[in-house]
Amino acid sequence: MLIARRAALLTLALPALGRAQPGWAPTRPIQLVAGFAPGGGSDVIARTIAEAAAPLYPVPLVVVNRPGAGGALAAEQVSRAAPDGHTMLLAGGSESTSVPAHRDVPYDPKTGFTPIIRLTRHGQFIVTKARGGRFTDMRQVIEAAKARPDAVSHASAGVGTLSHSIFLLLGRAAGVEMLHVPFTGGGPSLQAVVAGQVDVSVAAPEEMRGLVDGGELRVLAVASPERLPAYPDAPTLRELGWNVVAENMKGWVGPPGLTPEITAFHHDRMKQAIATPIWQRFLERAGEADGYADGPAFQAAMDNLLDSIRAALRRA
Repeated sequence: MLIARRAALLTLALPALGRAQPGWAPTRPIQLVAGFAPGGGSDVIARTIAEAAAPLYPVPLVVVNRPGAGGALAAEQVSRAAPDGHTMLLAGGSESTSVPAHRDVPYDPKTGFTPIIRLTRHGQFIVTKARGGRFTDMRQVIEAAKARPDAVSHASAGVGTLSHSIFLLLGRAAGVEMLHVPFTGGGPSLQAVVAGQVDVSVAAPEEMRGLVDGGELRVLAVASPERLPAYPDAPTLRELGWNVVAENMKGWVGPPGLTPEITAFHHDRMKQAIATPIWQRFLERAGEADGYADGPAFQAAMDNLLDSIRAALRRA
């Protein structure tokens, strides 16, 4: 019923949006740059919100995939684009909050972009092998790691990614060391856990859902500030006693120097898009939390997570 009401309101608004509006408006297709390959979580988000927002724009929205370096290649491209409102980056993930803590990147994650809007907050879950695995809860993992350094192995989607950094944050909070085993992405890291090659890993809901439902993976905890509705039995790391909060956010940023007028144009249309049935159905299927934040709040959330990871690395 709520989706239907939102759809009705959007339908009433469309004629007004279709008429000429005062102020800035795009004059050619807008490139929505995603730093990961087609078919992955970032790509799905970019294409879904582009579909939802398309009726609200006078020009086409074109998703451009630029995979590589944990999203840093795409971020570099957009950081150097002209601030004319025709290029945006799907930011908030590793390229914004984790990779710059691990190595030098050719852009400043804090000042090298104009934040526009946050769309999603992705819970990051710690999972282990369900059938014949070593652990049944998160405290067992930490106890084993305390008993002997590197006695517990953790997978990640690659060195410097958010899944790598979450275990660094947890290690500092719990006073333990775990053995890092990097893979080329989230999918391979989870398959290694299922095969018993690695003890634990970090997973996003869309990556782990089938394996959890099929009894292959067990969810131990989530690195969100509160429990998530899709997995209400998964405790947060904070409530277990380790103050670790790290979510994979997604939202739009533009090149540095976007005018307030251009920023508001994109923010207002994307905010309308997240109320459409297309986007709401996507959130329901993915089990995602409502992640809306305006540009300044989005930037502050990214900066806070980046600072936390940098601090953990300094103590490593």
